[in-house]
Amino acid sequence: MSNTYHVRLRKEQFTFCAAHFITFAGNICEPLHGHNYRVAAEIAGPLDENEYVVDFIAARDALIAITRTLDHRVILPTSHPTIHVTSADNEVTARFEDRRWVFPASDCVLLPVSNTTAELLAHHIGEQLLAALAEHGFRPTSLEVSVDECEGQEGVCRWDDLR
Repeated sequence: MSNTYHVRLRKEQFTFCAAHFITFAGNICEPLHGHNYRVAAEIAGPLDENEYVVDFIAARDALIAITRTLDHRVILPTSHPTIHVTSADNEVTARFEDRRWVFPASDCVLLPVSNTTAELLAHHIGEQLLAALAEHGFRPTSLEVSVDECEGQEGVCRWDDLR
């Protein structure tokens, strides 16, 4: 019989407040609005020489750093088929059909996603977390990241068989 191990990180510090809008049902675009997002991660892997899966402090600090980059920003997709985002002269412009939004560039985070859904935010945060853990020499066997946008409404992304 073999054991598997994982750790869960869910802390108040893994939160960020951000504005966004998404499209759905083809051509419906929500109004700009915000959420108080909460992030959690489950990291699996074998026990190391210290008998733990991953250094809690390194994982915690990585998630705090990642969520801080999103905090108090407007999150915009750069790969959306009908929302067009451009940046020039310290401004970011987003266009959808006849709607147009202009923001100071310093207030925006442009993400390489096709829509700023909780699921794709979880994917983005997970990719950032994997890169940060790799810098510490750790590669989990699996990773699950969830982004809760509204008390019990979570988007989840899971990576399996990472080794």
